[in-house]
Amino acid sequence: MTDLPEYFFRVKENGATVFRVDIENRQRRIEMDPIANINIRNGEIKPQGDRVLTEEDRAEIEAWMTHRREVLAQRDVDDILRAVDHLNLVAQWAQSKATDAQLEEITDTLLLTMHDLRSVLVRKKAERLTSEG
Repeated sequence: MTDLPEYFFRVKENGATVFRVDIENRQRRIEMDPIANINIRNGEIKPQGDRVLTEEDRAEIEAWMTHRREVLAQRDVDDILRAVDHLNLVAQWAQSKATDAQLEEITDTLLLTMHDLRSVLVRKKAERLTSEG
């Protein structure tokens, strides 16, 4: 039981609720005291109620936020790479398995989506090239 971390972060949509973990009580139960809500997008740390966060609390929260941003950034890239794989599977499906009715159902939407993506990628590439040179 003593190997539990001092803080627990319950992840939610835009951040987390931070709990202080306590096992040093008379009943030897795990108690989780909510100490703050954090917003990962804007970096806001809001103490719960009238609580005043210690320097250690803030340091742990900020370290978690830094790590969480890194994890989310890695997931974004991984999601895109999965989308590339999926587009390849769609191409294979369209070429080898799709019926005319299925192709009729998805072609316009898929073409517009790919055109939009291509436009964004070409513009962003041009911006990178002009800022480098």
